[in-house]
Amino acid sequence: METKLDDIIEKLPKERRDKIEARAAELMAEQMTLRDIRKARELTQERMAELLGIRQDSVSKLEKRTDLLLSTLRNYINAMGGELQLVVEFPDRLPVVITELAELNDDKNQEHEVIHTQAQE
Repeated sequence: METKLDDIIEKLPKERRDKIEARAAELMAEQMTLRDIRKARELTQERMAELLGIRQDSVSKLEKRTDLLLSTLRNYINAMGGELQLVVEFPDRLPVVITELAELNDDKNQEHEVIHTQAQE
């Protein structure tokens, strides 16, 4: 006879089921698309367009892109009330947070990166 996961979970005590559901929600929250984040923040594409000063169709295109400038991503996250953090993970040490990236230098028309790292505690 075949055993289904739902049947196994249903037999668990309520407290254990609640813990499983909470952990599943945590795992899902760790990997979200820009669209998922926007929806979780209860924002429409139209509202994001207003906040960013762009058209709604541009928000749609931005959410589908696979390659973004950090400044574009930072602006998008900031418009939702968040703060972008970049974390670098190495196999032989704790994760490192990049704490500063210089803004675009209009005079030279190139981005200069000034990186200060700080190990996560």
